[in-house]
Amino acid sequence: MRVGLVQVCSTDDLAANLARAEEGVREAAARGAGLVALPENFAYLRREGTRYPCAQGPDGEIVRALSRWARENAVWLVGGTLPEAIAGDDRVHNTSIVFAPDGHEVARYRKIHLFDVELGADGRDVYRESSHCAPGEAVVVAPSPFGGIGLSVCYDLRFPELYRALVEGGARWLLVPSAFTRETGKDHWEPLLRARAIENQCFVLAPAQCGFHAPDRASHGRSLVIDPWGYVIAQAGDEPAVIVAECPEERIDRVRRAVPALRHRRLP
Repeated sequence: MRVGLVQVCSTDDLAANLARAEEGVREAAARGAGLVALPENFAYLRREGTRYPCAQGPDGEIVRALSRWARENAVWLVGGTLPEAIAGDDRVHNTSIVFAPDGHEVARYRKIHLFDVELGADGRDVYRESSHCAPGEAVVVAPSPFGGIGLSVCYDLRFPELYRALVEGGARWLLVPSAFTRETGKDHWEPLLRARAIENQCFVLAPAQCGFHAPDRASHGRSLVIDPWGYVIAQAGDEPAVIVAECPEERIDRVRRAVPALRHRRLP
């Protein structure tokens, strides 16, 4: 399996963001990727503290675009995340959707863990994702011919029990579309991703936002492809980019045979 990750610097310009994302998907497919993934909020990255003006229904503009890109490029596409409208609620779900190469929706995951933190020495760098997003509840593994695709988003990365549940559900690939802050990213991004790969013996694919989205919002970048041993196969830098990497599926089984930690678990 050859995978492609599209790293972007999204803004509040929906049309421009969609155009850049489509270009990235096309590039990854042209370079031979059969599985392509976009980052969190790839279509619209709001200023902190504002609502999403582009919240979508089940068949909104962003969903239709993702379906079309998957179909036209004949790829499995993990559509980062988009703001999914909730009937009767002014909040949205931060939702990741998987599309098959024929463009049909295979699975939909709504981010469970919401980023409510106070960063910086003085605690003034405040994020309250729960102000505008409602948490999901379901653990989701998307079926595919190359094994289960375990879905997660950004802040979920800090909760290892979610990834163990994904593996118990058949995941062999762990997707982590993200918009990690620069402050947390420099210290936590790669160590957490490598830990999730090692402890679950899966490929980890983490497409990320990068750069400055607005004067008060920036992301760490450094999208990563990590193998089941914890080895970094490919990494993007600090600018928009498309990275492509070979991920031999047999590598998962080889690592799980060599160190059968998943079978050695002993719970009280």
